[in-house]
This record gives sequence, C-alpha cells and structure tokens, in this order.
Amino acid sequence: MRFPIPSLLIIMKNKVEKLYHYDTVFEDNGEGYTVTVPNLPGLVTEGGSLKEAREMAKDAIRCYLEALLKDTMKANKSKKEQIKVAM
Repeated sequence: MRFPIPSLLIIMKNKVEKLYHYDTVFEDNGEGYTVTVPNLPGLVTEGGSLKEAREMAKDAIRCYLEALLKDTMKANKSKKEQIKVAM
C-alpha cells in the first residue's frame, strides 16, 4: 500500500502537519458504534457514543498512518531486486 497524499498542509510554529481525509463508516452495534475506514484495510475501532467513536477513529487513523510511514521507511532501507525464475 502506498502512503496517502495529504490534501492540506498546515504550518504552525515551525511545524508542518499534513491533513488527510478518509470516508469513515459508523455502524450502530447496539452498545455503541463500530467504525471502519474502507481505504485503510483492517482498521476497525469502536466507541460507546458517536462522539467517542469519532475520536477513536481519528486516533486509529493516525496510528495506522504512522505505522505505514514506519514500514515505508524500513522498506526504503531494504535492498530490492527482481529475480527471474524459469520453470
């Protein structure tokens, strides 16, 4: 998976923050809300209220993107090459 492109850059106090936008699905599960983000496979979280579910979604998306960035940095340090195999 490629790292998403930010839709907006925010510059505050010499710090640049990237703002990402994701469609998010909130499903009432009877005890609160289950949250998924279709463009981020495997991301699932939940909250007892819609407000809490939104905050949990923001945190989960942030963690997901941080993990992608770390994986991308690790992959860039690895040596990649194509190997041909005849059968």
